[in-house]
Amino acid sequence: DIEQFLHIARGQGTSGSIGAILGELVNEIHLEPTIDPVSGGIDENDSAIVRLTNQVVLEADRLGASDIHIEPYANRKDMVVRLRVDGTCFTYMRIPSAYRRAVVSRIKVMANLDIAERRKPQDGKIRYRLAKDREIELRVATLPTSGHDEDVVLRLLTAKKSMSLEAMEFAPATLQAIQTIAEKPHGIILCVGPTGSGKTTTLHAILKHINTDERKIWTAEDPIEITQDGLRQVQVHPKIDLTFATAMRAFLRADPDVIMIGEMRDKETADIAIEASLTGHLVLSTLHTNSAVETVIRLLDLGCDPFNFADAMLGVLAQRLCKRICIQCKEAYHPTHQEYDELVQGCGAREWEQWGVADATSITLYRGRGCDVCNRTGFKGRVPLHELLIGSEDMKSCIQSKARTVEMLNVAMREGMISLVQDGIRKVLQGVTTYRQVRSVAMK
Repeated sequence: DIEQFLHIARGQGTSGSIGAILGELVNEIHLEPTIDPVSGGIDENDSAIVRLTNQVVLEADRLGASDIHIEPYANRKDMVVRLRVDGTCFTYMRIPSAYRRAVVSRIKVMANLDIAERRKPQDGKIRYRLAKDREIELRVATLPTSGHDEDVVLRLLTAKKSMSLEAMEFAPATLQAIQTIAEKPHGIILCVGPTGSGKTTTLHAILKHINTDERKIWTAEDPIEITQDGLRQVQVHPKIDLTFATAMRAFLRADPDVIMIGEMRDKETADIAIEASLTGHLVLSTLHTNSAVETVIRLLDLGCDPFNFADAMLGVLAQRLCKRICIQCKEAYHPTHQEYDELVQGCGAREWEQWGVADATSITLYRGRGCDVCNRTGFKGRVPLHELLIGSEDMKSCIQSKARTVEMLNVAMREGMISLVQDGIRKVLQGVTTYRQVRSVAMK
């Protein structure tokens, strides 16, 4: 009984129980000799498939997953469903292969994709209502894989509320510096890092800090993940030529004080952003770069004018997210001498000495034992790491002269920049995360 399966699956949420119950259903299906073994005798509109697909989305949302991966295998008895939670994938359930075509087709129907086209990638969107007052958007991507099958990846875009800068876990000096540059009347502020590092959340926290009745704020985003009263937010549509660059030009004719551009994807957008910041506007945007200093080099390599960019730059904030130790099973321990030496080396001996940290025998670190709350991983949630490069006079001189990366980094560190690794080590010493986690996301 499919209703019984869904009830038990939701209650237990384990791949074993789900696989067992679905296995029973498939055993019943295989008793019918006329059934197509690929489709399992059901199509995408079958009520069982509809409920199963809905259940996967509901459970992914409940667990806080950012992505759902549906991975069929022609030569295996199971199709794997994996979820990405806190940046890491894990197998959530296994569904018998007899259902694989029907499940994939169901998702394609929901996303208005061509269910007959299995030879090339497709992408679409699903608006999914979880409750009367709650709706999420799913971004759907299909890719043809071996065995004439298709993988499906769904990204969950849940409506989020903007956070305050004070809630972003900045180091005190970094928080004060960000508040200072955000209140400038003109210039450019960049937030950089890989996909999924929280750049949009940080930009909206900055916007929330300056979102007053006296300022006209325009944003161009793809997609609009966070909404705020007082912002005029525009969803870009490249297919109809509403790009970031097009939106920027339109904003400049719409009496802006502040402009936020979701991403600087090309030289055209970067040039318009720099021009806007030099003509009396505060501009915020993001780039996919590894560090604050590398961002400067990337823009110069794109061909941006070094003198204009130097004049415009207020600051570049690099960001990462690493796993947070589960507070329910967190335990204290004293590090080994090797762990202590790694912390000193990662931080830098001079900075470590300035911090006044005790020796290995007297400092306390923390780790998660693993419990039901964190699914036995020892981690629950994520913590941000930050690195803020300020556009000081010396840094502007480096940009104008196209100095090397090492020279810019030396200037930044001399002026007090806290690197991503150093900020991570501070949070290790505070008992928020582990050095292994910091090393995995902040070191090359």
